[in-house]
Amino acid sequence: MPGLLTGAKLRRIRCPVHNLIDFGSTPDRAGRQLELELWRVIETRPFQRLRRIKQLGFSELVFPGATHTRFAHSIGVFHVARQLVGAIRRSVADTDERQVHVAIAASLLHDVGHGLFSHAFERFGEQFNLNMAQHEHVSSELIRGGEIADVLKEKMGRGFADEVADMVKAKQPANLYASVVSSQFDADRLDYMQRDRLMTGVRSSDVDAMWLISNLEVRSVNTGSEDGQTGSVETLVLGHKARQTAESYIVAVLHLYQNVYGHRATRGAETTFFALMCQLRRLCQEERIGASGLPPNHPLVRFMADSESLENALALDDTVFWGALPFLVAAEDGTLRSLAVRLRDRRLPTYVDIRALVEAAFPPAAREDMSVRKARLARIKLTCGNVLSALDERQASTPMGERAVITDEYERSPYRRFDTGRTPMNQMHIRVGDGVLDMATVSSVVAGAEPFNLCRAYIFRDDTESRTMVMNIIRTEIGRAGHGEA
Repeated sequence: MPGLLTGAKLRRIRCPVHNLIDFGSTPDRAGRQLELELWRVIETRPFQRLRRIKQLGFSELVFPGATHTRFAHSIGVFHVARQLVGAIRRSVADTDERQVHVAIAASLLHDVGHGLFSHAFERFGEQFNLNMAQHEHVSSELIRGGEIADVLKEKMGRGFADEVADMVKAKQPANLYASVVSSQFDADRLDYMQRDRLMTGVRSSDVDAMWLISNLEVRSVNTGSEDGQTGSVETLVLGHKARQTAESYIVAVLHLYQNVYGHRATRGAETTFFALMCQLRRLCQEERIGASGLPPNHPLVRFMADSESLENALALDDTVFWGALPFLVAAEDGTLRSLAVRLRDRRLPTYVDIRALVEAAFPPAAREDMSVRKARLARIKLTCGNVLSALDERQASTPMGERAVITDEYERSPYRRFDTGRTPMNQMHIRVGDGVLDMATVSSVVAGAEPFNLCRAYIFRDDTESRTMVMNIIRTEIGRAGHGEA
C-alpha cells in the first residue's frame, strides 16, 4: 500500500463498535512506525491473554450478549485515543508528538494487567492486600519488563516503555496528553460506554461519541495552586454545540452503573466468586489443597501459594477458573463445593437491599430544600454504614469464605467536580463565548447529579436465620438513627 514503511503490511481489525480499525495507516512516518510496533505488542502473550478475560466479568449471567473481552475493549480504546489526539493536533500547532505516541500506547495497554473476571478479582486482592490482583500495578509491571517492554524499546527508545507505564499508573492526568488516557472524558470511557451498551442491549445509555469528538478543541483553563496563585493549563474543551450531548453523556454514565455494573444478580455472582476465592486461599494457607479438589500444580493453587509472582498472576484468566469448576464442585470442603455449584448452576445468593430499606425509613419531605436533602442523605449513608459494621462485627470470628452473609457496598459519582486536590484536566469543559466553564457550572442536570449508591447483604444459607439477623440489625440501626443516636 502506498505510504507504508518498506516491507510493512497494513493491519486491520473489524470492530462491532468502530468498524475497521487500522494499524499502520497514519499519514506520518513516525505514527505508522508506532502503530506497527503496537501491532507487535498485541501479538505478545500478555496482550493475547486479554482475549480470555471478559470485559464485564459475570454480567453475561444477566445479559447473555455481554461476552466481549478486555482485548476488544483495549483495541477500541486505542482507536478512540487516536481520534482524541487528532483533536489535539487540530488545535495545537506545536504538538508534542512524543507525548502523543505515549498516550496512544498507554491507551492500548491501560488494561493489560486485569485479572480473571476483572474487578471481581480486584475485590479479592483488596481483601488481602495483593498487589498482583490490582490491574494498575500488574499493567505497570508488564509494560516495564518482559515481552511488551522488549517490543517498545526496540524501535521507540529505552525510556518509552517507562513513560507509558507511568501514564497508565497515574491517578490523575499530568498533562493534556495524559487526559486522553485518564480523565472523565477519556478514550477508555468513550469506548466502554458504547461497547457495553451495545453488547448488553441496554437502550438508555446511548452516547453520540462522534459528535463530541468532532467538537473538541484545546483551550487554556485556570487553575489554583496551594499558595493561592492562579495559573493555567491546556486541556480538551467541547464547543458550545456539544453542550446538550455532553450532558447526555454524563447521564448515560449514571444509567450504565444503575442498570449494568450495579445489577443485583451480577454483583451477587461477583460476591459468590469473592467468597469462593477467600475459601480457596484459606485452604491453601492451611495446607489443605486436597480438600479443594484442585491438583497441586493448578494455576489457582500456584497463585495462592505465591501471590507476589507476576508469572503466577499472568497464568490466570476466566477460562482457567471455568476449567477448574468441575474440580471445585467435587471438592471435599463443603463450603467451597457449595459456592462452586452456585456459580456453575447460576444459583446465586439471595439478598437484602439495605440501602432501599433505609431510604424508605427516611423518605423525602414534600418540599425538601437542598440543605435538608443533604442532611437526610448523610443520615442514610451513616445508617447503612452502621448496618455493615454491625454485620461484620457479628461475623468477625467466621472466615470470610464461610460467612452466611457477605456485604456489598459501592458508590460512584457520574461526575466529579473540580477541587484543589485534582487537576482541571480531569474535568469536562464547555466553551461559552470566549470563556471556558466546567460542565457542572453550565448544566443544572450535571450539577444536581447525585452519586449512585448500593448497599446490599448477600445471604448464602438457604434458611431464614441469616435473613432474620440482617433484618433485625437494619431495624435496630434505623431506630437508632431515628432517635438521633450516633
